[in-house]
Amino acid sequence: MAVAAFDTYAAAKTLREAGFDERQAEAAVTMVRDAMTESVATRADLAAAVADLKADMLTLKADILKGAIGIVVANVTLTVALIKLLP
Repeated sequence: MAVAAFDTYAAAKTLREAGFDERQAEAAVTMVRDAMTESVATRADLAAAVADLKADMLTLKADILKGAIGIVVANVTLTVALIKLLP
């Protein structure tokens, strides 16, 4: 994922030219820079999220399979019990 370049010097200069004092311009530029960099997911972030989802899906699949096997065992047990009750 490409991240757009942000020229902090040019941004601060523009703000100073618009009437911001040095401290205000630096604070505004810092806020924008931080917002741009903190909210961008990297390829590593996405890969980690996908790996976590795959692991969760495998766990869920195993749980579903265990449940299905339990249902089959219960049905076989019930069928055998019913057959034994027949004359």
